[in-house]
Order: sequence, then structure tokens, then C-alpha cells
Amino acid sequence: MDYLQIKGGAKLQGSVSISGSKNAALPVIAATILSDKEVTLTNLPNVVDIRTLLKLLTMLGAKVTHEGTQAKIDNSSIHSTKAVYEIVSQMRASILVLGPLLARFGECEVSLPGGCAIGQRPIDLHLKALEAMGAKIEIIGGYVRAEAPDGLRGAKIIFDKITVGGTENIIMAAALAKGTTTIINAAKEPEIVQLCKMIRDAGVEIEGIGGSELIIHGTDRKTLDFQPTKIIPDRIEAGTYLCAGAITKSAITLTDVNPEHIRASINKLESMGCTFEIGNESITIHPPQTIKPVNLITTEYPGFPTDMQAQFMAVAVMANGESLIEERLFENRFMHVGELNRLGADIWLKGNIAAVHPVKALYGADVMATDLRASSALVLAALVAEGTTNIHRIYHLDRGYDNLEGKLSALGADILRLKEPARS
Repeated sequence: MDYLQIKGGAKLQGSVSISGSKNAALPVIAATILSDKEVTLTNLPNVVDIRTLLKLLTMLGAKVTHEGTQAKIDNSSIHSTKAVYEIVSQMRASILVLGPLLARFGECEVSLPGGCAIGQRPIDLHLKALEAMGAKIEIIGGYVRAEAPDGLRGAKIIFDKITVGGTENIIMAAALAKGTTTIINAAKEPEIVQLCKMIRDAGVEIEGIGGSELIIHGTDRKTLDFQPTKIIPDRIEAGTYLCAGAITKSAITLTDVNPEHIRASINKLESMGCTFEIGNESITIHPPQTIKPVNLITTEYPGFPTDMQAQFMAVAVMANGESLIEERLFENRFMHVGELNRLGADIWLKGNIAAVHPVKALYGADVMATDLRASSALVLAALVAEGTTNIHRIYHLDRGYDNLEGKLSALGADILRLKEPARS
């Protein structure tokens, strides 16, 4: 198992290219099941979750060629509609194959999902929506068994709460359904916009893209012919590097980025004293000498993203006053607090609110990553901690960050990926 060793205090400078979005690529990969022709995807990030989902498609019978940032996927040879526990338990986004498998083949069996332990993310909203579209669903032996032998039919779907995965699954299911599906209270993330545009460009009429109400006119099981699709930039990776510039008080430039997708993070960093030069596909951050405290509340897009909460908490540790951070989406998403406190942070929790008190310095220590975004918060804190920090269990990082240590090294960070010593 690998770990990261970071010696704090190095100034960062230069530019970093932002990789394709993991959270956009995963539903796009799942959507290729809706086609029986080869689909070309480009700008894929080199992260574990992408390889895991491509492996799942291969196990279903797809032909997948994956080299670097490009994949060619041919789902014409799928011979199984069972997504097994071995794969799905590694990554909860595997549940995204449920909608397209059921829509195209009229049946499927998908293991209940696993992934980060940041809190309960039940799939009941996915299942209720598919039942409204005519599916018969039962859960047996840890698997969701779904049947719609005559195909899915359009329906009016009202999500009781905003669900990104649920919205994605139903968009894909509705694409091949018979008739019109209306999704009320749909999620509006850029990743969902990309999925909708990809399906629209394959011939499915979709109204309301980017809004909270989507109207999808299905093809009645006619498979789709997708155009080559380039994955959008990763807005969470981009926000993380902006936080790296802020916490180290270093001016750095992000390239291959969509500034509009990270407007919430930019706004909060501006309130902390940072200034920005923003181009069409680039952002340069100019941090202040003294970081101001921040108050933030996580919410759905276009609000402040829960996936950036941990990184901003790391930056807030170095501010000159108390910050308050309220997590409204996931109940277990403060697991990084104890590890940040091991580095010398002074963070107090009460329910879903964290009070971040300023400290004069952080100090290197051994810490443990608990989930994907918590891992990046520890990296940010380690960049400014005095001495050496060893971050263990970084397989969480590898699920969602493309070559993090390589990119930070190129910016000037003193960071190494090392092997844990063998235990006797």
C-alpha cells in the first residue's frame, strides 16, 4: 500500500492542467450501454473509479479499449445484465448501470452499492422512480433485481429531494423508454448537463437541460448512436488546486478549466481575500498575506459543493479568525476533523457544524485518509505544516485525483509517493 510523504513550507508556482471530471465521466460511461455501436470518450481522468467502471462493462461483455485519456467502448456484445458485488462494492457509482441496463434489456441485477463511508446515500429514490416507469423491483441477497420485459414507459417523476445519481439514472432510463418522462426537482450539476447533451446529440429530445425540470422523449428501446464525447474539466480538482494556492499563499494558474463550474468556490475564496484573473479556460489565483475566516453551508449546485467542504476547512485553519462550516448533505463528512487536529488544527464539532479556530502553525504528523475529499484536505494542510507529514491509506485519493503528487511536485511541493513498510 502507498502513502504520501509531504514536507511542508514549500512555495508553489507555475501552472497545472485540470483533468477530466470523474463525476462526469462515470455517468457518460454508463450511458454507453444505451448504444450497440462503438462510442469514443476522450479526456478521461486517470483514476481508479474510471478503471473500475470500465472493468464492470467488460465483465458484462462489452469490448473496451482504454489507453491514456481515451476509451473506445462497444456494448453490442453485452451478454450479462448482472453487475456483481465484487465490482459494485468498490464504488457506489456502479449503481448508474441500473437505469441503462434495464432500459435496453428489460431486466438486470445490480449489487447494492459501496464506496466512500461519508454517510447514507440510499438508492430508494432511484428505485421508486423506476417503479413509476413500470419496472418490477425486488431486493434479494444484496442485489436489486429489476424487470420491465415490455420496456419502460414514460412517467412523471418527482424527487422528494435532489439526487444527482438518481437524476442521472432516470435520464438514462427515460432515453429508451416509451413516451415522455418528466423529472421534477432534478439535480443541475454540470455533470448532468453533459450527460443530457450527450444523449440529446444522439437523437433523444430533451427539454430543460440545466434546469430543475427535465422532459425526455424516449425512443421506445431504439438504441442510440453517440457522437465522440470529450469529458468536461473536473471542477472539484480545480477547486482543490485553488485551495492549494490559497493555503500556501502562492499564485498559481489553472488551465483546461471551466471557471463557471467553480463559481461557488471562487466566490468563497474571494471572501477570504483572494483575487483572480479569469480567462475562458484558465484561472490564476492571487492569495492574500492574511486569510480571512469564512462561513459556508454545503448545498446542491450551483451552491457550495459538499465535495469542497474538507478542502476549505483546511484553508480556514490558517485564517485569522473563527470560521463556521455547516454540512447539510452528508452526516459523516467531518471524518477529516480528527486528522486535521492531529496536525495541530483547532476544530470543534457540534452536530453538522464545525467551528474552525485559527492556529499559528500546523505540525507534521502521521495521519490517515478516511474518504476521497478528506484525503485532499490532509494534503493541503500538510503543504503548510512544519516538518514532515505522512498520509496513509491514500487509495481514497487515487479514486478521484489524477496524478495529484505529480502535479503538486511540478508546482514546487515537496511530496513523494512511497510504499508502506512490509509487516512481518
